Amino acid sequence: FTTFFSQLPDPAIEDQGKDYIRPILNKYAALCVRCPDYGTRTNTVVLIDSQGHVTFTERNMINADVNQWQTSTYEFKLHS
Repeated sequence: FTTFFSQLPDPAIEDQGKDYIRPILNKYAALCVRCPDYGTRTNTVVLIDSQGHVTFTERNMINADVNQWQTSTYEFKLHS
């Protein structure tokens, strides 16, 4: 699937076999993927305001346990 996914989004490809591939695309394109051998382990958000203030927040799964997460936030200002 790696080669297939690297070519997306391509409407022509997505339309081929859509009844088969659409459920797979939806599963792996979710905000937080949960599959037996694959899933989300980190979420990152970067916010930058008009004054150049940056807030970088990252949430990491601890010990591959979906019930344990550690959140870290860093704030700084961009140099102009």
